[in-house]
Formats: sequence, structure tokens, C-alpha cells
Amino acid sequence: MAQATTHDTHHGELQDTCLNGLHRELGARMVPFAGYEMPVQYPLGVLKEHLHTRAAAGLFDVSHMGQVILRGAGLDAALERIVPVDVAGLPVGRQKYGYFTNDNGGIEDDLMIARRDDHLFVVVNAARKGNDLALLRRGLEPEGITVELIEGRALIALQGPQAEDVLAALAPAVRDMRFMDVATVDLQGAEAWVSRSGYTGEDGFEISIPESDAEALCRALLTDERVEAIGLGARDSLRLEAGLCLYGNDIDSGTSPVEAGLTWAMGKRRKAEGGFTGAAEILKQLEQGVDRKRVGLKPEGRAPMRSGVALFDAEDGGEKVGEVTSGGFGPSVNGPVAMGYVSEALSTVGTRLWGEVRGKRMAVDVAALPFVPNGFKR
Repeated sequence: MAQATTHDTHHGELQDTCLNGLHRELGARMVPFAGYEMPVQYPLGVLKEHLHTRAAAGLFDVSHMGQVILRGAGLDAALERIVPVDVAGLPVGRQKYGYFTNDNGGIEDDLMIARRDDHLFVVVNAARKGNDLALLRRGLEPEGITVELIEGRALIALQGPQAEDVLAALAPAVRDMRFMDVATVDLQGAEAWVSRSGYTGEDGFEISIPESDAEALCRALLTDERVEAIGLGARDSLRLEAGLCLYGNDIDSGTSPVEAGLTWAMGKRRKAEGGFTGAAEILKQLEQGVDRKRVGLKPEGRAPMRSGVALFDAEDGGEKVGEVTSGGFGPSVNGPVAMGYVSEALSTVGTRLWGEVRGKRMAVDVAALPFVPNGFKR
């Protein structure tokens, strides 16, 4: 990003977002994440940050993510060759979830795709930015499509049941937006690209804004008593309770959209027509089924089961039947929650399994996702 800086730390060279100074002023504990120095928590603490977002409104810095503009004749058809979702059917002012796939049907990254006037605005994960840009350029530039990584724009998220009221105090027009709408909005004189979406399961907004205006907007939002700054720790527990995947944990290049339960994003036409990278394998899986599925997991008791915990079909002996990919304590459900992959035959809600934690097997039940009902404004 244009105003991002780098500095040497014992973790290596990390980039800063333009809000780094504000995070420090607010007392954030900073950690390396996806090549950036990011706030993991503030003095409020992860538990209270999480619960505050569920009850009111949380403010997140997600400026480390990649913001990309795609332009050119034939863009929809070209993008549909590398992203197996219905791009052509996406109207102006709307956004959808998607993913890149590889030849084996695995997921290379997930992304958000928004149609803004004469172009598509795409947001990709920070840790996959370089890989995704290369994939886009390789797939689109030979077709005459321009792929532009946006410099000089921050990205912030305002999430929670009171997010609409908070943001509408600055821009009343956001009240008319519904889930997955996108709009250009004036926020304190700055041109903001706003989507009604997020990564918490709550109602809320993601706001792309010039870096020069980002800190002033954050300070204005934080003057509202309903808003607290929220770090990566609560972001992770919020998305886990919402049953949302984290790339590198719950989805990766060896995991297909069918196994991950993400084929809802494809649309009927793409499932019928194919014509995308990995289509042969993905369409075969849709027809014949898969050996493993992503499921929610609810450990018995209070001890969390974290990523990497092996799952078995018996308390003693038995077969390994899966693995936890994300897990931790769910503040809103007041207990441990997890997601993972298990054998298809054992993926029914209520199935009792056992997770091996420090050499001891503990009971865990397959559970419905999400753990907390979503609060999206449809």
C-alpha cells in the first residue's frame, strides 16, 4: 500500500497499515500476521471485544487485505474461467463470495467480488495477495483484462447489531443497503466504497477509504460509545462461531468446495456448465459425493480443541476419522467450539466422536453451523 511502511523486527520485515499509530495509541498488543504488524487485542481484552461486537459495534482494521480492480471487455467470461461462481449474473451494486480453484479442484483462496459501475472490485486475503495477483494476471491479462492492485486505500470493518445506526449518523444512505449491497458513500468528505458484509456473522459494513482519510474516520466512529476497537483475537472467535472458513485452516489447495460445504456460492449455471479450473473433479464430486466433509464440532466440557487435534470414532482404539481445523472458546456460547473435517459417514449432526488432546481422548459431538445465528439484514 502506498503509505505502508516497513521496519525490522525479530520477526523479520513487517508492513504497517496506515492505522498502526492509532492502534498503538489505543493500547493494542501488536503481533505479526500475514506479513503485517496487526493488533491482536486492545486493553478491553479478547473476550469483552468479542461480546461487545455481538451486542453493539466493533471496529476492525483489515487494511492488510488486497484490494484489486479488474477492467476490460469480456471480463465476466474471463474471470469465470478461474472462479467457479456466477460472475455474469452479478448486478451493479451487488457483491458475492467466491474462490479460486486449481486443477485438482482445491481452493487457492476465497475472495469477495463486487460490481461497481464499469469494473469489478475484488478483495483477497492478505496472506495470499501475491499468489492471487499472479493467478489473476495469468488468467486475465492475456484476455486484455487489466488487473490493478489498489494503492493508497485502507479497509476497515464496522460489525455488530448497532453498526447501521452508528454509520448512518455519518451517512444516512447506508440504511437503505441490504446484505451484500455495495455503494459509493460520502463519509466526512471522503469517497468510501462500502459493502454491507463482514466476517463476524453480524450485520455490518466493510469500508474502503483513502488512507489519508482513514484515521479521521476511525476516530469519528470511536467517539460513539457503541463502538470499540477490535483485534485479530476476537475476529477469529467471531468468525468461528459464525461457521466461516479461514484460509490455511479450514480451506486450502487440497480442499475442494464440495468437501468444505461451499458449493452454494457457485450457482446453478456454473454447476451445470462447468468451464472453470478444476471443473472435472468438482463436478464429479457433486455427482458422486466426497469421503470427508467440513462440520461444526462441540467439545464436551470446557476445554477447547484447537487446530490439529485428531478425531477418532472410539474413546479407546478405533480409527482416526478426521481432524480439527479451527477451534477455541466461543464467548457467545460460553463454551468451546470448533470446525473440522470428518468422514462423510460420521458427518451427521449429533454424532459422538473423540478428540485426542495431550494424549487423552475427550468427547466431541458433530454440531450444526453456525454456532450463533447470523444477524444479516436481508
